[in-house]
Amino acid sequence: MQSLIGTGVALITPFKKDFSVDVDALKKIVDFQVQGGIDYLVVLGTTAESATLTKQEKQLVIDTVIEANAGRLPLVLGVGGNNTAEVAAELKERDLSAFTAILSVSPYYNKPTQEGIYQHFKMVAEASPLPIILYNVPGRTASNMLPATVIRLAKDFKNIIGIKEAAGDIVQAMKLIQHKPEGFLVISGDDMITLPMVLAGGAGVISVIAEGFPRQFSDMVRLGLQRKVDEAYKLHYQIADAIDMIFEQGNPGGIKVVFRELGLCEDTLRLPLVNVNEDLDNRLTSFTRQIGK
Repeated sequence: MQSLIGTGVALITPFKKDFSVDVDALKKIVDFQVQGGIDYLVVLGTTAESATLTKQEKQLVIDTVIEANAGRLPLVLGVGGNNTAEVAAELKERDLSAFTAILSVSPYYNKPTQEGIYQHFKMVAEASPLPIILYNVPGRTASNMLPATVIRLAKDFKNIIGIKEAAGDIVQAMKLIQHKPEGFLVISGDDMITLPMVLAGGAGVISVIAEGFPRQFSDMVRLGLQRKVDEAYKLHYQIADAIDMIFEQGNPGGIKVVFRELGLCEDTLRLPLVNVNEDLDNRLTSFTRQIGK
C-alpha cells in the first residue's frame, strides 16, 4: 500500500446556495488537490457531510470524483456505520473497481466494547473485496478503539492494512506504531499532530487542512517522511494557526470558508451544521489571503 503513504485529503461535498450538490465545484476541488501535490483522495468521509447525503447524492459524489480524478490519484472510499450487517452488505454490493481501499469508521453511538469493535471489523474484513483502513475517532464515535484491538485486527486480517488514528493522543499513536505488524499503516487523523506522528514512524495523514493548503501541508509530510525535521516544522508552524481555526466551530464549516475565499465553492452547509460566526470567518479569510493564494 505504498500509494497510501503521504498526504490524503478528506474531500468536502460542496453545496450550492440551494443546498444541492455542486458538481462543478467538486471537479474544481479535485483538480486543486492534484495540482497541489496531494497523494490520494478520500471520498465520503466525515468531512463530506455524508450523514446528510442521500443514497443518490452519494453516488453522484462518487461518480463526479472518479470522472474528475481521471485515474491521476488513488481513491479511498468511506464505507462505515453502526449497523454491521448493513456495512458488510454495502461492501458486497457496491462497485468498488475505481478505489484502492476502504476507510471504515469504528461504530458510533452504540458504544460497543472492544470485543464488539473487533467482531464488527471481522465481519467488515470478511465482506470487503478491498483493503481496509480502520478509522478511530472517539470524539465522534463515543468509544476509543484501543491499540490492542487494532493490533489484533491487523494480525488476524491481512486486508486490514492501516488505521486513521484520530484520538488526538500522541502516546496512543506511538503505541500503535511501536507494536504494529510490518507494513501496517498508522495514518494521522489529527492535522495538528501529523508531523510528530510521521517522525515517530507514521505513514502520513488523511487531512482536512491539506485540502485548503495542499502544497504546504503535503510538502510538510514529505519532509517529515524524509526526516528533514527543521524544514518540516517550519511549514508546520506556518500553517498551525489555520489548523486550530478550521476546527474551532466544527468541520467542515472552517475549511469551506477557505474554499470560498479561494474561489472554489460556496461555504454552504447542511443542517444541523451551520456557518462559522463572523469573527472566525474574518480570521480564516485573512489567513487564506495571506498564504493560500
